Amino acid sequence: MHPRFKAAAIHAAPVFLDAKATTDKAVSLIHEAARAGAALVAFPETFIPAFPIWAALAAPIDNHDLFARMANQSVVIDGPEVALIREAAKAAGIVVSIGLSERSPVSVACLWNSNLLIGESGDILNHHRKLVPTFYEKLIWAAGDGAGLKVVETSIGRIGQLICGENTNPLARYSLMAQGEQFHISSWPPVWPTRRPSGGGNYDNLAANRLRAGAHCFEAKVFGLITASVLDRKAFDTIAACDPRAAEVLEGTPRAASFFLDPTGSQIGEVLQEEGILYGEIDLAACIEPKQFHDVVGYYNRFDVFDLTVNRRRLAPAAFRDPGFAQPPASVPAPVPGDGA
Repeated sequence: MHPRFKAAAIHAAPVFLDAKATTDKAVSLIHEAARAGAALVAFPETFIPAFPIWAALAAPIDNHDLFARMANQSVVIDGPEVALIREAAKAAGIVVSIGLSERSPVSVACLWNSNLLIGESGDILNHHRKLVPTFYEKLIWAAGDGAGLKVVETSIGRIGQLICGENTNPLARYSLMAQGEQFHISSWPPVWPTRRPSGGGNYDNLAANRLRAGAHCFEAKVFGLITASVLDRKAFDTIAACDPRAAEVLEGTPRAASFFLDPTGSQIGEVLQEEGILYGEIDLAACIEPKQFHDVVGYYNRFDVFDLTVNRRRLAPAAFRDPGFAQPPASVPAPVPGDGA
């Protein structure tokens, strides 16, 4: 009822804007985590093929080439990259959470910031698209929908996921709490620049992620896995070439970290900021005691005062009806008693 398991947070750099090579790297890391005894492994935000930091550093009129590369290297859910990740999860017998830039099957340039949860059988358990791209991310990704706002029942517990800034959205977080979430995965980029460091006031990605993840674990009484990617030299040099001052910004922007939190919001073990895999021992029984204090989806709420409705319909560009299509009746009348039916 309350499993114990070992989880793995991947703190690594993708092979920048190379979906195939990054997928191969992900497969290798999945098997490495499984050999270490992990029952779950989680990758950072849009690990395949990369996070588009250049959108913060260069004017849109100067980065069309990088957007085109991003679009070309983004993946479709039924494509070969996801198939390889699913095969690896099944072969290793491990649950996999992975962030990817998803390309629309009906558009060569409509992209979503997505996250998949894949079971140890290789089945896709959940497919979530980030509800709202944050700040300059709107130059890259379209808005998602509520279809993936789900907590999934697995052999190791009830798992929920949110992407980066969604962990600042209290209604998105509450929708997962209300589904009995026990283990929360949040995925993040390597850096998130908002100002030039020389002027001060730049966004502290490390502190902000720690604050948001801790708040959710404390409020939901869940364990948290925080996984962020790494900005390697290849990505740094490519992005720095976008603008003469980009290198200075990247050098002065705080790097994100990967770590684990318990149901009180306290850190478990170390923080990882160098490339590698961080492991955490999870005991879901520890979620029980804190619920005595504040159970916001149980006794510690007023459902007669507050009412949340979540639309989980998957959005599509159009609904098609073929010529001659006959709409079935809305219902079939029940037989009348005594009429011989």
